[in-house]
Amino acid sequence: MPPSHLKALALLVLSSGAIAHDLNQDQALKLRQQGAILPLEQLLAQALARYPGARLLEAELEEEHGHYVYEVELLTAQGVVRELDLDAATGELLKDKEDD
Repeated sequence: MPPSHLKALALLVLSSGAIAHDLNQDQALKLRQQGAILPLEQLLAQALARYPGARLLEAELEEEHGHYVYEVELLTAQGVVRELDLDAATGELLKDKEDD
């Protein structure tokens, strides 16, 4: 596996959630290999393109009501933290809001 894939997978964070079920690196890799989700690198590029000069703070893969969603937090060049939710299967932007 290329180092960029390992780095991207290492960004996935495991935590507990009441509504969403967070997935670990092994689960994410399996889903990617099965073609159920798009590569994290692809969706990160999409998220970063919305905010030129932004820096990635965190990315995690969650299962919400049977759908896989990447939750990405970015620090914009203006110093604002943005939270983006992207459909992991299609890349569709589901949410883009300023994080508190």
